[in-house]
Amino acid sequence: MSISETARMEAKAEREYEKKHKSQMRLKPSDIVFNIINYTVFAAFTIVCIFPFYYLFINTISDNELVRKGLINFVPRGIHFENYIRLLQVNDLFGSFGITFARTVLGTLLMVLASAFVGYLVTQQDMWGRSFWYRFLVITMYFNAGIIPWYLNMAMLGLTNTFWAYIIPGIVAPYNIILVKTYIESAIPGELQESASLDGASHLKIFWTIILPLSKPILATIAIFGAVGHWNSFQDSLILMQSAPKLYTLQHRLYIYLNTTSNLSALMSAGSTSGISKSVLDSALNGKVIKYTIAMVTIIPILLVYPFMQRYFEKGIMIGAVKG
Repeated sequence: MSISETARMEAKAEREYEKKHKSQMRLKPSDIVFNIINYTVFAAFTIVCIFPFYYLFINTISDNELVRKGLINFVPRGIHFENYIRLLQVNDLFGSFGITFARTVLGTLLMVLASAFVGYLVTQQDMWGRSFWYRFLVITMYFNAGIIPWYLNMAMLGLTNTFWAYIIPGIVAPYNIILVKTYIESAIPGELQESASLDGASHLKIFWTIILPLSKPILATIAIFGAVGHWNSFQDSLILMQSAPKLYTLQHRLYIYLNTTSNLSALMSAGSTSGISKSVLDSALNGKVIKYTIAMVTIIPILLVYPFMQRYFEKGIMIGAVKG
């Protein structure tokens, strides 16, 4: 048999195989119905998740009077961006944004590094008192002294009215350490560490060259937790920064603005509006719009972070939650 005939027979056999494979892969009517229902349900679920953000946004850019009357539901009307412009004029808003951004970046970075390193250490059998220290960390998750002892402790440590009050208390996060520990034990082969140790690598070198690069999924997961927590943090600024207005977080600054407009609204209801400018009165009349605008300003930045971490998030949280 010649080479050309052999090639033709192989091509024919391949076509027959592909034809048979396609016939086997042909969807049955029940499969088609299932796919339609499946896609419909997930599309509806996606709309339900997205609509609240869409609703907030269209109400912030629509005519304020229509928003106050509750007439904006699906389509924006009387589009304008005055609400955002007014919000940008809040006293020291950009300074508060800088404080929040700095604490989110620095606090998240230190928390991730500390969680990764401590999580790695408690997986090492030769660590002195490994079981004791791990249990000590876990116990702290179940006890909370309360706000007053917490404030007294922060005051005695000299952390009130300082930027480090935002960073230091959140560096050690027991829950995140547990996630990292579980991930390392279940997803990173111990043989890698053993081989590196036999080659003379120290624990620190093993951590930087092996553990960190292979732990991206779980580190991205706890980074999202940490970033959201720092960005939305409000109580520490309210309690600890009473004498340092320049260190107010964005959430605290917007809270003050919202309270101010609410008080003006109460004054207007009582008829005491003398000496108050028209623009301020207009803002007070539209308290609902102010709340919507503040919500959008605080939500959008942290939402922009999630897409970059999404590919790691699901894998990290699933593997890190298998066992404790």
